[in-house]
This record gives sequence, structure tokens and C-alpha cells, in this order.
Amino acid sequence: MMRKFLAALPIFALLLLAGPAARAQELLAEVRVSTENVTISDPTIVTSMQNDIRTFLNNRAWTTQTYRPEERIRLKIFIGITAIPQNGTYSTTMRLISTRPVYGTGYETNVVSIVDRNFNFNYSQQNPLDFSPNSFVSNLSSLLGYYAYLVIGIDRDTFARLGGTPYYELARNVVNYSANQTQTNEADEGWRGSGSRERHFILDNLTDPQLEAFRTGLYGYYRQGMDIFIEKPEEARASVMAALTGVQKAALTRPGTLFARAFFDAKSDEIANIFRTSQDQSQKQQLVTMLTEVDPTNSAKYQTVLK
Repeated sequence: MMRKFLAALPIFALLLLAGPAARAQELLAEVRVSTENVTISDPTIVTSMQNDIRTFLNNRAWTTQTYRPEERIRLKIFIGITAIPQNGTYSTTMRLISTRPVYGTGYETNVVSIVDRNFNFNYSQQNPLDFSPNSFVSNLSSLLGYYAYLVIGIDRDTFARLGGTPYYELARNVVNYSANQTQTNEADEGWRGSGSRERHFILDNLTDPQLEAFRTGLYGYYRQGMDIFIEKPEEARASVMAALTGVQKAALTRPGTLFARAFFDAKSDEIANIFRTSQDQSQKQQLVTMLTEVDPTNSAKYQTVLK
């Protein structure tokens, strides 16, 4: 499956076109809100919150590109409410996992796994979620809009080299106006990089020219690797190896980068499976040595490649 890509547009044009007037509907999100750590007297609030977030993400057009139903970007969002400081105000953590189909198969591959530990917002069943691509409406809509653009940008990078650039610019726009808003009681230090480091710095990782190998690695891993694996497994493995080498170099250039963590959290099992059946022992050893250095958390998984 190959998405049709937009011609390059100036950022102001994308801002004008990315609103609800278009009908692209790029996302197909599942949303789950957990209340395990709090007591909520009215459970309908949780049901409404889930439905409103899902509808907001899935029914809004975030780009001008036409997506067929089977091309929509699947993502799962898990929101765990950790505290309710006051009525209508929610402190939560959020985990997002986006997936992508592999060409010529029924396989869905995880693309990225992101955690936001300070996903905090106001919510009322009586106030519908609304969003503007160039002004602050509410912290919840800004958070969801930011992650929508981020997910779309990452997905585009897997189909075209650096294809996600316009959507990272839109995500950056959300960061800027959310950081500078003073009209509401929803000040969020995460937009300034001092609260939710995950939210602020993962975008920096993706837009830093010195870390461009993260993004070119996405294209090499998916379009030049996974998408041809069924027909040309050895060529696909070589492309995946080259992509991972680039990711490793970028991660070592800037140790502790959040995108590297999000990438390997989503990909470690799959990477091991890709190379486990390889007949090239030197390639397998090179892979294990490289990934044990850059992703020691999952080193046990990579060691299974050699067995």
C-alpha cells in the first residue's frame, strides 16, 4: 500500500487546509481511559471522555490528502487518570502506539511507542472538543492535535524520505501557541520543555538536522525494508540493517534521545524476528553488537537472534 503524497506546500497553506473543512480522516484511533488509581463517582464521564477523544481524532481532517478506509493510520491511546485535583481537571499519563501496514501482507507493524507522563487537561461533558491549527482552544485539544500531527509526520516519513516535514511544522506550531497562551487556567509547562520532556523533546529529535538519520532510517526500515520483505528478504534485511545503523549513529550523537527510546520500544521484538531466520551469521552478530550498545534495555531479545 502506498499513500499518495501531497506536493510540498507552504506552512501557511497547510494551516489553512488542515482544519475540519477538508475530509481526509487520516486516523483510526482506539482510546481507552483507565481510572484504576482514582475514584470517579459518575462513570459516564469516563465513557464520554473516551468517545469525545476518539471522535475528535477520527472524524477531523488533519491533512488535505485523501485516505482510503484501509489506509488510515491506526493508533492506540491509553490514558490513565492519576489524580483529579479539582472538579473537571485531570492529571493523567498517556501512552500512544501507532502502526503501519506492510505492503502486500495483512501484517500491521508498530511504528512508534510514545509515553507522555504529564498529559493533563480540563474536561467537561458539556463542552465539545474543538481545535484550531493556529490558536489555543484548550489543552486537551492542543495535546491531541500535537500528537495527531506527530503521528502523521512519522507515518509519512516511512513512505517517503523526509515526507513528514510539513506535519512536524504543524506540530511545532501547536507547541508554540500552547506555550505562549495566557488566556486560560491551563498553563502546561510541558509545552516549554520543563514539564513533559517526552512531548517537547521528541519533536526536537525529529527536526534536528544532526539527527536526520532517525527519519531517513524510518524510510529505509519500512519502505525499503519491510515493504519488500516477502519478495526479497535478504535485500530487505540489508536495508533494515542500514537503517538501524543510521539510527544507532544518531542515538550515539545525542545520547538519551527520546525518539530512539520510542523507536526501540516499538520495534525490538520485530527486529529480533526479522534477523532470527537470517542465514548470514556475520550480519546477525553485527546486529546484536550494535543494538546491545544503543538499546541495552532489550539486549536479551537481540541475543536470541544468535541462537
